[in-house]
Amino acid sequence: MLKSKFWQAFFALAPFVSLILIFVGYAVFLIAILTTIPQGGGKPDPVSVFGGVGVLVFTFSTIFLISMASLVYYIVHAAYNPNLRENNLLILWILLFIFTSGLGQFIYWIVEIVNKPKQSPAHPS
Repeated sequence: MLKSKFWQAFFALAPFVSLILIFVGYAVFLIAILTTIPQGGGKPDPVSVFGGVGVLVFTFSTIFLISMASLVYYIVHAAYNPNLRENNLLILWILLFIFTSGLGQFIYWIVEIVNKPKQSPAHPS
């Protein structure tokens, strides 16, 4: 699974897609609240006003789990990366993952996975 290009791209791009989903979900939640408030000054029905809270909580929970899975996946990937074992780059990458959240995984994916040339097997002469 660590060498799968699909999972590498998924876990690198998922935090950014999740960020967009957070904004969309929050906008839908606000629109749902604002459209259910009565115009005549009467009391709003709490169930209709806060009906979208469950969807919002589910969205945030899903995004949190995907972000944590991305963090764990890239920490394990960096730990098994042989290019990072000889120097302190492993510690640097792990700290970058932790402190920059999804941005660190995306940068690692571009620098260490996408831009690294494929090594061809050695052919005996």
